[in-house]
Parts: sequence; structure tokens; C-alpha cells
Amino acid sequence: MYSRILLPTDGSELSHACVAAGLEFAQQLQAEVVAVFVAGNYQYPLYVDILPPNGPTEEEYQAAMQTLAESYLQPVRDVAAAAGLAYQEVIQFNDSTAKEIVHTAQEYACDLIFMGSHGRSGLGQFILGSVTTKVLSLCLIPVLVHRIKHH
Repeated sequence: MYSRILLPTDGSELSHACVAAGLEFAQQLQAEVVAVFVAGNYQYPLYVDILPPNGPTEEEYQAAMQTLAESYLQPVRDVAAAAGLAYQEVIQFNDSTAKEIVHTAQEYACDLIFMGSHGRSGLGQFILGSVTTKVLSLCLIPVLVHRIKHH
């Protein structure tokens, strides 16, 4: 049915629950897994000519995001290994998370994106600007949305 599944993660509680469900789904299909973390691009300080910057340099920012991404991807890697699944992980930098998820799915020849949703609807979803909704509107391959309802 599906042979390579993309599992986006942002390190949130919702994302962890979704990735766990995605890994279980992949195991049932014996599909390969590609996990992706998308960090925003480095933002150059606007005040650099007026005041000395207090924030990190671009290299420090990228190193910090790399470390953070690896900590979010480690549990995915461990579960995939324990399940005997073929596994790849990708860390990308892009201010458009949804576009990068779709691009990564295409680049790694994934035939399914498995991602989560808070289960919000109506105005709540509109105000929050759901990445999942954006992926659904941009993507040409199937997207399986794992919904988690909060009580």
C-alpha cells in the first residue's frame, strides 16, 4: 500500500503522539520511515548597524536548532530501530514549514505524509493557521491526518 512514509515532528506533545501512531502504522505496513524536523530560518537582527547584537550568530542558531532537532528525532530513531524499520531523518531550515514538509516528501519519494492535527475546527483552526491544513492544500500525495482530541 505505502512503502515510504514521511513523519514530520516539531517536538510537541501532539507531535510525539502522532509520530508514535505513524511508526505503528509504518510497522504494520513494513514501510520505510522518513522523519523530518523543520526549523525556521535565522533572522538577522535589524539593529546590527546601531547596537551590538545580543542574540546568537547564524552559526550558533543553526547549531542550536540542529541539537534541538536531534533531541526531537532521537525517540523516533529509537522506536524505528526497535521495530526494524528502515529509517532516515532530515533536518531542514525554512520559514514555511508546510512547503518544506511537502518538498521533503517529494525529495525523498514518500508516498504518504502522516501528520497530526489538534482536531480544532472553524475559527480556532483559522486563527491558528494549521500547518496540517497548509500541507493538505499544497500536497499531491496522500496525507493521513491523525487527529487528537483534547478533553
